[in-house]
Amino acid sequence: MSRLRNGQPFPSLEVPAVGGGTISLPDDLAGSYGVVLIYRGSWCPYCNAQLAAFSRALDALTGLGVRVVALSVDDEETSAALAARHKLRFPVGHSADAGKVAAATGAYVNDDPHYLQSTGFVLAPDGTVRVAVYSSDAIGRLVADDVAGYIRYLTEHAA
Repeated sequence: MSRLRNGQPFPSLEVPAVGGGTISLPDDLAGSYGVVLIYRGSWCPYCNAQLAAFSRALDALTGLGVRVVALSVDDEETSAALAARHKLRFPVGHSADAGKVAAATGAYVNDDPHYLQSTGFVLAPDGTVRVAVYSSDAIGRLVADDVAGYIRYLTEHAA
């Protein structure tokens, strides 16, 4: 399993979405800058803080042409409760297969209990990776304000 590098196409992933349907990556983000947040689970306080911060920053991110999705191994009921608790206004995927997601993205996996470690990607509008942030444990993840500043920089300095 290798980590994704800048310029590589983001791999095709599909996970069920809270409320029905499917999140299809990178297709659902095509044409916009995209943020993919893989979080450890609803039990993780750092993940809760990150997701809530992205939800609070969503209007600013949307204004910059950024779309956000999040996913974890949590079941739909747990994921829906998390989305409601933090008033998440972006698609949240549930029941992700940790092995498949890790094989596709290079995300670290915790063995017992089995879940994905925090991993974040910023994708260009063409679906290629611009930033990949891998954590091997509880801390180290994308920050909403950093993503907004980065996208602002990219759009202001586009060639």
